[in-house]
Amino acid sequence: MANKGRATFAKRQKEIARQERAREKAAKRVERKEAKGKLDRSTLAEDPDIAGIVPGPQPLPYDLLEEEEKKPQ
Repeated sequence: MANKGRATFAKRQKEIARQERAREKAAKRVERKEAKGKLDRSTLAEDPDIAGIVPGPQPLPYDLLEEEEKKPQ
């Protein structure tokens, strides 16, 4: 019978730890949501994720340009 009590105690401790982790995760979620709301992207002139990207064909890498220049025509 002693083993049964020990297993139950361990399960309870494990459940308490799981609940604590869940509370911490929920608090972090709320914190991220509030921080995301405070960031105003409409005031930015350009989206930082795509800043400097030019649409259309991209230039060739330097190695390919040098090889093309060396080829006799």
